[in-house]
Amino acid sequence: MWLALDSNTYQRVHSVIIPSKNGTTQIDHLLVSPFGLFIVETKNLKGWIFGSEKQAKWTQSLFGNNYSFQNPIRQTFRQKRVLSEYLNFNESLIHTVIYFVSNCTFKADLPPNVINHGLGRYIKQYQKHILSAEEIDRIIEKLDDLHSDPSLTARNHVKSLRERHNSSTVCPRCDGNLVERVAKQGREIGSEFLGCSNYHRCKFTKNMS
Repeated sequence: MWLALDSNTYQRVHSVIIPSKNGTTQIDHLLVSPFGLFIVETKNLKGWIFGSEKQAKWTQSLFGNNYSFQNPIRQTFRQKRVLSEYLNFNESLIHTVIYFVSNCTFKADLPPNVINHGLGRYIKQYQKHILSAEEIDRIIEKLDDLHSDPSLTARNHVKSLRERHNSSTVCPRCDGNLVERVAKQGREIGSEFLGCSNYHRCKFTKNMS
């Protein structure tokens, strides 16, 4: 999938685990280039794919069976923010791509950064030089520090992920505070729930236990 991208121009870093104030996040693939940083979240799913940018869950339909999975756009939302904070890097210079590597068909209108072919072509549309060689070296050095940190293991990341999603005080999506709210409309009107303090920017909600 990387054949169309010159490795001298697009330096690849794989399986990056990054610490944050609320656990860790893991990035499948990260490209560092003069044209910015590219987070590539890969999905190995076949069949039909249904979903939208705002839905919490997407659906895979395969041989008449439906399976739900987390909206990958929401995954990359947090990845991008945590990476920006760790590198002290402008978030607008980080691009995200969701790439379905298996033979699948999108059955919904999805954003242009959700693709199932043409990864190299999509990335190479960004042609404006925004990073110097010195800045790229600094970023690569910081990323190398992550790989040499013995605490940043896949096992610890899974533990961190579990703790983050079980939290009743911190939003697992954007790290905002979870606050008590009351539903004002719909079937659950009058019921209490936890909502992110960064609403409308983040619309995460959670039932109160």
